[in-house]
Amino acid sequence: MFDLVNVILPVFAIIGVGYLAVRFRLFPADGTKALVAFVNNFATPCLLCEAMLTSDFSSTFNPAIIWPFYIGALFSLLSGGLLARRLFRQRPGESVASGFAAMFTNTVLIGIPVIQRAYGPGALPTVFSIIAFHAPMLITLGMLVMEVARRDGAPLRQTAAVAAVRVAQNPLLWGVAIGALGNRLGIKLPEPGTAFLTMMSAAVLPAALFGLGGALNEYRISESWGIASLLSLLKLIIHPAIAYVLMVPILHVPVEMARYGVLLAAMPAGINAYVFATYYDRGVNVAANVVLISTVASVATITFWLYVLG
Repeated sequence: MFDLVNVILPVFAIIGVGYLAVRFRLFPADGTKALVAFVNNFATPCLLCEAMLTSDFSSTFNPAIIWPFYIGALFSLLSGGLLARRLFRQRPGESVASGFAAMFTNTVLIGIPVIQRAYGPGALPTVFSIIAFHAPMLITLGMLVMEVARRDGAPLRQTAAVAAVRVAQNPLLWGVAIGALGNRLGIKLPEPGTAFLTMMSAAVLPAALFGLGGALNEYRISESWGIASLLSLLKLIIHPAIAYVLMVPILHVPVEMARYGVLLAAMPAGINAYVFATYYDRGVNVAANVVLISTVASVATITFWLYVLG
């Protein structure tokens, strides 16, 4: 149990410092947005590029780990949207935003730091093989479902074009693509290039966690706490449970490898869930509360999954 505390405590301590720093105006609130933008647009693409350059693709891209993660995510989208529609009487567009919040994982700001802290750098290539598809696949899927569901939606062709542009503009995908291409071509960076990527990568963990803590000041638990708690349960418990069952008992992936994908699935809802809801002006309150509640609750649930996975 002490080992689990050693993994979790430093990660969430940095989040707590970021939250308190902004809360007591020791760090500017606008600065957290810039910090998160730096992590997402510069530092993490360098981390992904470095990982892809040095990965052994024959062992890293394991469909038996990747597909269960996304099957669990798809189940969370469908079940979360259905529960929001039938149980909480949300409108179609709002229910899609709720389902998206239950589906979209905080892979970068919490996932990478926790998994690296728990299992070391050797876990990261497998994690990056999942992250490579995460934002492009799920944001595109969410946009298409939203346009089909809401009555005032734009034509599906226009939505697909907008989704394609958003995917192409994603710096995380650039990092993956450049690193994978360099790996395929056998490119070896000179020492200054390697040092640059390593130094930028080192900034991801503290900057991401501190920035996320500061960003949590924007969210408040409101009247939507009931549905947000249910969606958080889907994200933190059901999604990783589905991934675990598919990987271990059914596909017979060794637990030592499966745990990377399962633990990534157990991460809380990502900030992009809130961005998605704001973009469509549907279910913004619910999405904000899912991000807040799932992040706070993940202190306990991540500890639980670490105990189960070893």
